[in-house]
Amino acid sequence: MHVNLPPILFYVIGLALVIFGGLRVKYLGAPRVPRRRHGDWDEDDSSADRPDDDEQRPVRGPEQLRHVRWGIIWILLGLFLLISTFLQVRRQMR
Repeated sequence: MHVNLPPILFYVIGLALVIFGGLRVKYLGAPRVPRRRHGDWDEDDSSADRPDDDEQRPVRGPEQLRHVRWGIIWILLGLFLLISTFLQVRRQMR
């Protein structure tokens, strides 16, 4: 059985994978600044008790790394779908 699907369907799916994979990497995979608890520092504490700037640097945890990896996989799958569809349509035009 031969089913002829329009190539625009594969272009839309591939483009969606690339866009949402990029958004996943950018927003969900971004490093986060560790949260402070409300009672960690009082205003009357001396500056010696306060943490250094090293503790305030954004940290990328295992959750963010997982989002980066899967976002890159989505982007690669979308690019493969776009390129393979383009080549298939071009081959059929000949």
